[in-house]
Amino acid sequence: MKYWGYLMVKLVAAAGLIWVAWFAVRLCFPRHSVFLDQELDPFTHDLGYTAAMMLIIPFCGGLIYWIAWDQRYRCRTCLRRLRMPMATGSWKNMMFLGQPRTEYICVYGHGTLKVPELQLTGETSDWEPHDDIWKELESLEASKK
Repeated sequence: MKYWGYLMVKLVAAAGLIWVAWFAVRLCFPRHSVFLDQELDPFTHDLGYTAAMMLIIPFCGGLIYWIAWDQRYRCRTCLRRLRMPMATGSWKNMMFLGQPRTEYICVYGHGTLKVPELQLTGETSDWEPHDDIWKELESLEASKK
């Protein structure tokens, strides 16, 4: 639940930032009335306003893309960035080693994210949560005795 809540907080913050940028452009380029009661939209008549809006639109798209990319590489439990990328699999030996992918782990042992290197079949990233790492280590130590 914390994972999705953090995503919503980032999206709300991005919406606020986008609104502030849009509002700043609207303040810098006020509408001018041509006749008594008619106002023309500055998008089609003011080059500065049009250029500013054409810069805001890719900024908004890039911001949303960055949020999605950042969220993908975070731990689902503690929200820390996943670390230690390790390439597994091989294109030459797909029968034995599997399809090439990159595995990221949470440094606190909460889980592993397996990201396929090439996504042709619609295969998506696979988050594999782990139990408490200390319980696993204790069980390994107990099995050796």
